[in-house]
Amino acid sequence: MTKKAFYDPTKTYDDNFDDGPTNTGKEVIVKDVGEPKFSFLGKKIYSPFGIPAGPLLNSEYIKYAFDNGFDVLCYKTQRSTEFSCNEFPNVLYLDVDGDLTLEKAGKPQLGLLKTEKSEKELSITNSFGNPSRGPEFWVEDLKKAVSYQGRGQLLIMSVVGTIKNGFSEEDYWDDFAEAASLATKAGVEAIEINLSCPNVATEGVLCYNYDAVIGICKRVKAKVGNTPLIAKFGYFSAGQQTLLEKIIKDTSPYLAGVSVINTISAPVVNEKGEQALPGPNRLNSGVCGASIKWAGIDMVKRLSKIRKDFGLDFEIIGVGGVMTKDDFQDYKNAGADLVQSATGAMWNPALANEIKKELYSNPKN
Repeated sequence: MTKKAFYDPTKTYDDNFDDGPTNTGKEVIVKDVGEPKFSFLGKKIYSPFGIPAGPLLNSEYIKYAFDNGFDVLCYKTQRSTEFSCNEFPNVLYLDVDGDLTLEKAGKPQLGLLKTEKSEKELSITNSFGNPSRGPEFWVEDLKKAVSYQGRGQLLIMSVVGTIKNGFSEEDYWDDFAEAASLATKAGVEAIEINLSCPNVATEGVLCYNYDAVIGICKRVKAKVGNTPLIAKFGYFSAGQQTLLEKIIKDTSPYLAGVSVINTISAPVVNEKGEQALPGPNRLNSGVCGASIKWAGIDMVKRLSKIRKDFGLDFEIIGVGGVMTKDDFQDYKNAGADLVQSATGAMWNPALANEIKKELYSNPKN
């Protein structure tokens, strides 16, 4: 079964970048009226719902998402230098039944070019490697994206550091700050530092490295000043709870928000049992969609408890497996201040409108 998504998995990253977003036939242009009744990072917004950095490749995608009623968006993670995309294909459907538990994620998952699952049940793997056309392109394009931010909406810029020849660990951390500084100069009102990507083998998953997290947060905050700073983390297992608590407490002087989760990493194979995605270090790739909702909800609940137990002041963004308006509400009930959807939104750009109708018709929200 072929399903249309606004990022088309059958096309290369560059083709999607240059020609997208793809029209799915489900678009709903949303015209908000009245006063926005929600807030995030001190800014009034029409809904605490949006799209994380993954599928919003450039300003055209930002405009598309804002027009369709997604009110808090992240521009796709960018670098201080040009960086190539991983080999095509970059997205495969996964044949996952139920939750992708950590135990299940340790075993090979079947990657497919087509799926029979409904759009509410979709899980995919994505492996891009955080490509960037470099600040020569994205700084000006970010300014254009900021111009599309309407009343009651917020654009966040996502950045990541890049390891370069001769870099020390501290140089790498400083590169996050350099990218963030470029973003603030472009006029964006909030910055997200991506510490969670599992698919760049030379960089690893930084959110589990205490020293790196603290060093990066401290350096980026010094560069961006009063601009609110968000950190994007991956899933922390129960055995990593002490580490999670320490990181959250010790980053609290720098962070206005914490976003969880990105993906869950798993080996992805084809029907022959071979590595499904071509190229080195791509056996394991990030899984997103319906099967990881459990992990996002779990992290939101744990962050909410940490925030309460230690009297901390930060906002929580819940991400992962938000395919329906009920999934959105489950995240809100778990303690999320803001909810974002990537896979769900890609295949159903009407999702924001569905959620917004519920929010403004239900006086309890």
